[in-house]
Amino acid sequence: MNTHRYGLIMAGGRGTRFWPRSRKRSAKQVLRFFGERSLIQQTVDRLRPEIPAQNIWVITNEFLQEEIRTQLSDVPAQQIIAEPAQRNTAPCIALAAQILADADDDATLAVFPADHLILNEERFRDSVRAGFEAAESGGVVVLGIQPRWAETGYGYIEFPQGTMPGTRDAVKVASFREKPDEATANRFVSAGHFFWNSGMFFWKAETVLDLMRHHQPKTATLLAGLPSFTDPGFASKLAEAYPLCEDISVDYAVIEKAPHVLGIPLDDIGWNDVGSWEAVYDLADKDGNGNASRGQLIAECSRGNYVDSNKTVALVGVENLVIVDTPDALLVANRSRSQDVSKLVKTLDASKREELL
Repeated sequence: MNTHRYGLIMAGGRGTRFWPRSRKRSAKQVLRFFGERSLIQQTVDRLRPEIPAQNIWVITNEFLQEEIRTQLSDVPAQQIIAEPAQRNTAPCIALAAQILADADDDATLAVFPADHLILNEERFRDSVRAGFEAAESGGVVVLGIQPRWAETGYGYIEFPQGTMPGTRDAVKVASFREKPDEATANRFVSAGHFFWNSGMFFWKAETVLDLMRHHQPKTATLLAGLPSFTDPGFASKLAEAYPLCEDISVDYAVIEKAPHVLGIPLDDIGWNDVGSWEAVYDLADKDGNGNASRGQLIAECSRGNYVDSNKTVALVGVENLVIVDTPDALLVANRSRSQDVSKLVKTLDASKREELL
């Protein structure tokens, strides 16, 4: 393994669309939806053949830090860092780059969300190797996912016309497109050279810092003023500086402004961002009537339902529901409205129902 290659796993989100299972202290990324390993454990598992555990860094929040340290016992505990405040992905990535650049002049950083599912792991690791190789020459590299439908909830990467999915070659990105309306998304998919933006990036740590200094000077200056990560005063200085950083995504902050961005156009690697209960339903095993369940389910004249419960659930004459039962809350929702579960969490936030958050 190349010891100058590092992985940053971003794990600070709350996963509000997965309420009531996802809470502040047991958010989506540490839950087990598929098998016996949580989403963040599966993320590390598939990276381990390319990035040793001692080169994995995780940035999360104070509520999840200890749980993640428990789940990722082979990752050094001090490399699982809690943000003092939520400041989106640009400060998160810049912080990791600052720490790594101080420790390793040749550090190349790959960035991965903690809560995605990838079924074809070998093909994915091919793209990880290709991403590192392209980034080690100083470039910014993004992974594009071949779209399987006209999704309006993702940003798109425009590659040159004629770009073929599945190549390991990094291709110059023509443009980034924000989340489109339905007509535009259909046009992108029909064109064949627009790919979903996966949120996975590769770059030298110094490249990140150079771009931040140019496009986000306030955040860059705040982070550059931190002492070494091994300094006893690091945590207290971070607590002072980090909340002052700009709250902005890395896409808006630097990637879409970088002069030369390369992309690797992936074919179907079984990627899913597991964005809602509907996505979990789509990926789950189903009975002959399209019902899926984590737990015991008895269904009569019922179709297309997803049930997550520790008790036996009996359904009669219902269709296309999500039913999630926890000790203190029960969710019943139409599957087609599963994205709206996050609105319930906003209501709970506004009502200060901390016991349910």
